[in-house]
Formats: sequence, C-alpha cells, structure tokens
Amino acid sequence: MVNTQLFQTIKGTLLPAADAQNQANAPAYAYAPRRRLAQLAATGCLNHTFYANAQTQLEAVLKLAAEVDPEFVAKTAVYARKSGHMKDMPALLAAALSVRDVQLLGRVFGRVVDNGKMLRNFVQIVRSGAVGRKSLGSRPKQLVQQWLLTASEAQLLQAAVGNEPTLADVVKMVHPKPAEAWRAAWFAWLIGRPHDEAALPHATQAFERFKRALRDGQAAEVPDVPFQMLTALQLTPAHWAAVARRGSWQMVRQNLNTFARHGVFEQPGMVDLLARKLRDRDAIARARVLPYQLLAAYKAAAEVPRDLREALQDAMETSLANVPRIDGQVVVCPDVSGSMQSPVTGHRGSATTAVRCIDVAALVAAALVRKSPRTRVLPFEQRVVKLDLNPRDPVMSNAQKLASVGGGGTCVSAPLTLLNDERAKVDVVVIVSDNESWVDTRRSGATETMRQWSLIKARCPGAKLVCIDIQPYGTTQAAERHDVMNVGGFSDAVFRAVADFASGSTDRDHWVNEIDKISLELQ
Repeated sequence: MVNTQLFQTIKGTLLPAADAQNQANAPAYAYAPRRRLAQLAATGCLNHTFYANAQTQLEAVLKLAAEVDPEFVAKTAVYARKSGHMKDMPALLAAALSVRDVQLLGRVFGRVVDNGKMLRNFVQIVRSGAVGRKSLGSRPKQLVQQWLLTASEAQLLQAAVGNEPTLADVVKMVHPKPAEAWRAAWFAWLIGRPHDEAALPHATQAFERFKRALRDGQAAEVPDVPFQMLTALQLTPAHWAAVARRGSWQMVRQNLNTFARHGVFEQPGMVDLLARKLRDRDAIARARVLPYQLLAAYKAAAEVPRDLREALQDAMETSLANVPRIDGQVVVCPDVSGSMQSPVTGHRGSATTAVRCIDVAALVAAALVRKSPRTRVLPFEQRVVKLDLNPRDPVMSNAQKLASVGGGGTCVSAPLTLLNDERAKVDVVVIVSDNESWVDTRRSGATETMRQWSLIKARCPGAKLVCIDIQPYGTTQAAERHDVMNVGGFSDAVFRAVADFASGSTDRDHWVNEIDKISLELQ
C-alpha cells in the first residue's frame, strides 16, 4: 500500500515547490529579476542589516542592473526617488546607467538627482569605481554642470552642507562655467578663491555680514541659510529661535532635540509656534514625510515639551489620512521576531536610525486598524502573540504597544496556522515581515506559509494575501499568483497597493506595473 503520509492529498491548487533559500537557510521563493530590483530599490539602504551586509546589497543591485533592461533600471530609479523617497539606491541606479546607457541617464537625471545631496551621492558613487568607472565622463559631467548652473542660491547653499564629497569638491571636479556674475562669484566663494563680495547673492552676503557681526560683538539678523552653516558660530538662544522660526517642517521635525539643547523652547511663544507648524496639514503634505519618520521623531523627542510631542502625534494622524479603508474581514500580521529589532534602514554608525523593522511593521498594523476598525491583529514570532488594540487609540500609541512585544524566532506561517485552527473566515490577510522564516522549515515542496494559505483558500476561495517586505533580502515565503501579492517599502504608497489588490482593482504585478508606467520622456 502506498505511503499516505508521503503522498498525502493536498487541498486546493497544486502548490509550487520552494526554489530558493532565505538568509536563514530555510526554503523560500526567489523574486524574479525585475521584482527583485524593485524590492531592493524600495527597501535597500546599502547598510548592514540583520542578515545581510552592505556589500552584499551593492553586488545584488549591480548584478540586477546589468541583467534587466536599462529602461526598467531608469524607471526604477525614478520610482525609488519619487515614490519610495529613497536616497542612496536611486543614486546608485543612476550611476549604473552612466555605464550602461548614458542617454537614458540624461532623460531621468533631473528626476532622480533632485537636490544637492542627491548630486553629491551620485558623484561619490561614480568616482568610487563601484559601478565600473572612476571618472564622470563627458555626458554625466555635463549633467552635473547643468545642475550647478541652473540651481537657485537656496539649492546651492543646501548642497554645500555635507561631505564626501563636498560641493566644493564637485565644483572643482566639473569646472562649471556660469554666465551670471552672481553664480561665478558664488562658486569662487565656495572654493575659497578671490571674489567680489558685492556680486554674491543676497543670502550669502547676509551670511558673511552675520559672521563679521558676531566676531565684532554686534547685533545682526540671522541669515536665511541652512542652519548647519551656523552651528560653528556662537549663537544665542534668540538666534536659535530665529533659526527654528524660519525652518521648514522637515527641518523642525528633525531638530527638536537640538532646539531643546539651545534654549529655543524657553523663548516666548516658540513652543506654540512650532507646534502649529508641526500640525500644518499643507506643510506635512509638502514634506513628503514617511510615517515612520514621524515615529522616529516621537521616539527621540523625550526631552521636548509635551505640546510638541502631541503635535507629532497629530502630524502622524494627518500623514495617514490618505491610508485607504480595506473592506471585509481583514487580518494584519506584524512580524515581532528577533530579527525585526534591526534598524529599518540598516546600521549607519552614529547615524543609525532608532526606528526598527518592528516599529514599521507595528505602524502598518496600527494604521490599518485605525482605518478599518474591524481589522484583527495577529503579531507573530515563532507563535502568535496575544495582544488587544483599541482602534480609537492614537496610531502612535498602538504602534508602540505592538513594538514592545515579541523577540523570538521567525515563523511566518504561524498566524495562518492559527486562522486555520479556528476555521476563521477571512477576506484579506496582510503579513508585514522581513520574510526570514525558519521555525516552520520543510525539507521539500512548498513552504509552510503556502501550505497554510492553501487551506485558507479552500475555506475562503475569494481571500487574498499581501506580503509587505521591509528588508532587502530577495525572497518571500509566499509565491506570487493571482491571490498573492508581494510588495516592499516603507512609504505610504504601500497602503494604496494593498487596498487596490484587496479590492480587485489591480493584480499581483501592481508593484512592477507601477514602475513600468513611469514615463521616460524629458520633463
């Protein structure tokens, strides 16, 4: 008689066998090259993560950028910058295009290199030799020159903040030839060459006057320049208050602790003024803030006045206002295992973010609960962790409550197993994880996640599974098919992708399709 344990009948459709191993050496499904590049572009920060190092990520990106068609590389660079709000990865893809298709680089350069930091990133990556060249070459050099010759004074001043390379290094490298007298004087001032101060533009002149006034012990108005240019000067609390008053929404969000150290909040009216700024809906929209950045600010702002901490919570609610509602029986499963304690953007030495992968997973879950109060939350590690959330509580509070649990091994199939044990009816299941499942390892065939999902599908034929991947490891526990979508990243675009797939208005290839839709026409 045949061995019925070995040849047990599988309910539902035939399941695909795992075709790869994840970073924990357990069976998984590999992403196709275009989807793999999209995942790296949306989640990779070229830093050490829990399972992979920066060099591994770099090698993977360069291999894929050489393998997929160059138009998709160009579109992915634009997507990573404009929709994913990433920095290092789009600059790397643009640098890769400088070797593979310099004409395509010219068509997307302005959309990827959209500020001075991105310009310096691009130049540093090229001159490092990582992409196969150490000099800019004629066309990339022209593109850098064009940026320098068309940037406003404010853009140039902002670009002058930062090293490796400095903007002065870039100017010396590409030798821009300005037509305007003010720009010629400004470049000379930047690189320390003789210049006519009277020819400098307004803000730069004001900066020079301010430095002289401080040196001579005279009163002077704080110039409208990036505050980093002022930090080496002997500023008073009143000066710092002027800096804060003039700062952009993003600048204020990032520097609350700096303002606390310099006495800004003791200045009359400053707490109320900055709280209003942080709550400003239009400013939040213009800042393109990622919800996890607000969580980072809130976590770091332990020493700032309560009104400002509450303003950050209000800003979080505003930033999530466009998160769509998902109808039906929704289950969201944030991974709270040990590997999720890793910084979400990787280890960056002293610049490492305090926000962990678990914080982002918890934030996604809390946001979905707020928009769809019937949503059930099943945090998991090697098992499901029992936790009740009040959908009326602030998103920030629920996210912190979720992030405080867990820490064991990773078993992505655990919440699906629980749903099957309960014979629960579901319409949409959302798993937020780094996909490094190993507790539920099987020796052959499909992953345990796919086996458990097939049992749910037999009971709930219309159910859909969305796996949100927040680390750049290149594998998933759920194979792509009509009812399974994998998507990655930290931006609010992920919420829309989930809702569209759940409603049937898009298919499993939504992520790659969104990249494919990007026009490469010059704008």
